[in-house]
Amino acid sequence: MILSKENLKNVGTSTVIVPEVSVFNLPEKVLQFGTGVLLRGLPDYFIDKANRKGYFNGRVVVVKSTPGATTEFDAQDNLYTLCIRGIEHGEIVEENVISSAISRVISAERDWEAILEVARNPELQVIVSNTTEVGIVLVRESIAQHPPVSFPAKLLAVLFERYKTFNGSAVAGVVVIATELIPDNGKKLEAIVMELADHNQLEQSFKDWLSAQVNFCNSLVDRIVPGKPDQKTLDGLESQLGYQDNLLSMVEPYRLWAIEGDEHVASKLEFRQADAGVIVAKDIERFRELKVRLLNGTHTLSCGIAVLAGIDTVKNGMKEELLKNYITELMQNEIAPAIPYEIALEESLAFSRVVLDRFANPYIEHLWKSITLQYSMKLKIRILPVLANYYALNAQVPPHIAFGFAAFLQYMKSAGNDDQAAYFTNQLESLSEKAYAEGVLRDVAFWGTDLSQLPGFIAAVCNYYDLITENGIQVALSAFKNLTLSGL
Repeated sequence: MILSKENLKNVGTSTVIVPEVSVFNLPEKVLQFGTGVLLRGLPDYFIDKANRKGYFNGRVVVVKSTPGATTEFDAQDNLYTLCIRGIEHGEIVEENVISSAISRVISAERDWEAILEVARNPELQVIVSNTTEVGIVLVRESIAQHPPVSFPAKLLAVLFERYKTFNGSAVAGVVVIATELIPDNGKKLEAIVMELADHNQLEQSFKDWLSAQVNFCNSLVDRIVPGKPDQKTLDGLESQLGYQDNLLSMVEPYRLWAIEGDEHVASKLEFRQADAGVIVAKDIERFRELKVRLLNGTHTLSCGIAVLAGIDTVKNGMKEELLKNYITELMQNEIAPAIPYEIALEESLAFSRVVLDRFANPYIEHLWKSITLQYSMKLKIRILPVLANYYALNAQVPPHIAFGFAAFLQYMKSAGNDDQAAYFTNQLESLSEKAYAEGVLRDVAFWGTDLSQLPGFIAAVCNYYDLITENGIQVALSAFKNLTLSGL
């Protein structure tokens, strides 16, 4: 039995949350550009939950911009299962939800007119996008094409159609939320749309309406959505659920959708009331800082250690006491107090505890090796600001950060998945083994800052590097723990 509207009556409610039939009559209030698992597992999850609680009462029309049919969605009446698996507050979470958030999926390539018809819908309130980082780019093109090529041009065509349909009425305004993983995603999208409006020589009254009645919002999304599991896991889940689902996705319990907006924006996003994971605030930078420093930054400083130790996944790393202790102490003692943004320490520590649960999630296979991709760039972006702030606050070496730098230098001697791999090869050829670590650390051009201005840092990293080189990472990590326990 395949999951479908007709077969919902045959699905056992003891194993899965099943939507009420009445949800299929709700109006379409959201236009979504993107069919990917992140959108289905986060924004659409929140909308589905809000519908079940009676807060939003609206469904999502999805635009498929890439080539190919929408058959997978059509065959299941756009229903799909989210299998929520992980750890929350130290407890195992296992929950299955059939999402009925999506009303239909339309191919932009084959039925652009249907998408313009959505623009004419008076019920439309929100437009959401996740077109990957390369989606928010300026392509100077006509929006009269069916369809335009780029996402910003498609969006402009939709907004212009809406403006014409409602004669520039204020009530036709919408909230546009970008979820692409780039800083200031909404504002960058707005700037491109405005430039395209000029390029298409659209009237000034439309541009005035665009500025006054369309709210482009930056947003931050944070949820691990691995998507469809491997065949063995999928077979087990479908056996438990009692039906076949070709759109089934795994998601972790943690969820955050931080949206930058004022009270007007919040009033349009009624679905926020259904889950504390949706936050509408005038400034969402603190959420970005927490994620980038505590989650991503900890990943970056730990990945070299884990790979050198032969540990394959993050969850397995959390089973190794030495690495788990390193990760915990790094986050809570060095990164959390030194985030270069005004965040209360208790908020940082609370987020660190959530991150520890997420790292230990037994259902997610997150490879340490994949985290080492562009290792040097990540270290510069995620850690250097924390390191500088730690020194500003404490005027001393942060030992866990220093040890992470030492592991990075050791790992980069044989790494190939980094744009700077050739740099490290050249350093190894031009410097002696003894001079390698210090030579790299003193290279101001490479780091974009002078690490020698941080008292004792280079010496500490070099000492840890020698410890790793002479004894291997496991012995070095054990010795490091004893050194930090003794206060050295």
